[in-house]
Amino acid sequence: MLDVLTGFAIIFVVIGVGFFLGHRGVIGHGEARLQFNRTAFWAATPALIFSSVATSDTSAFTSPVVAVIAIASVATMALYGMLSALFFRRSGAETMAGAAAASYYNSVNIGLPIATYVIGDATFVVPALVLQMAVLSPFIIAGLNAQGTSLRSISSSVVSGLTAPVVIAAIAGFIVSAADWQVPEVIMAPLELLGGASIPIILMSFGASLTGKGLLANDRLPTITATVLKLIVMPAIALAAGLALGLSGNELYAALILSALPTAQNVYNYAATYQSGETVARDTVFLTTFLSLPAMLAIAGFFG
Repeated sequence: MLDVLTGFAIIFVVIGVGFFLGHRGVIGHGEARLQFNRTAFWAATPALIFSSVATSDTSAFTSPVVAVIAIASVATMALYGMLSALFFRRSGAETMAGAAAASYYNSVNIGLPIATYVIGDATFVVPALVLQMAVLSPFIIAGLNAQGTSLRSISSSVVSGLTAPVVIAAIAGFIVSAADWQVPEVIMAPLELLGGASIPIILMSFGASLTGKGLLANDRLPTITATVLKLIVMPAIALAAGLALGLSGNELYAALILSALPTAQNVYNYAATYQSGETVARDTVFLTTFLSLPAMLAIAGFFG
């Protein structure tokens, strides 16, 4: 459990560095800060995803645990979209940012230590990562990039989602892993080095963004809704889906813990890159990162 707490501490320390640098003006506002997100989106994060997926074991991709996580993710996104249409009345792009914040969990820098030290098995983390990057990310990016309802606008958004660097990296990594190919070290080593910059860049940009308007200053209701959906409703949906599919014991426990992970910083990175729904994404990431640990401890206590 100490390693899990260390994982959370590392995140908050790097966010704090970003906040300090933003406060001192080292990281500028607006376009200056967005360069961090664009660098991560177009280069560092794809490198991290490819190098992680390409060396993974694809046998876990057919596990019912992955199916449960997929059901919970899609159902939670749809539920947020319905609530937004009824109560928030935000644009399509802003709604997509909130839906992603409610369902897109941190499967890397928190998911890996959580899976290793709380679940006792990191088998399902990489399949969950591929599910998010290759299946959910195209829809999220297309929604964030939507500029209208015309056929041309819709087709452009779909293309942008399918050809996003993170999506291509996930698919390419999966192909390499499934084919059991060995990527030459001269290629993999630079990718791993570049990928190592992804998380610090995103976290520092996130911290710098906190020097602007305070937490919950805007989009309070959408943010609280996304937070509740992420930490309470999504695990509840995973529980129902897991029981329906016959999961029990460690498999059901793993599905619930992974579903209760906090919102991924990638959601903020997507929102900042496309400049849509940045506030709700940022604030939900912040709140769920603080509140997810009690939620996961409650699940762990329930399972003994």
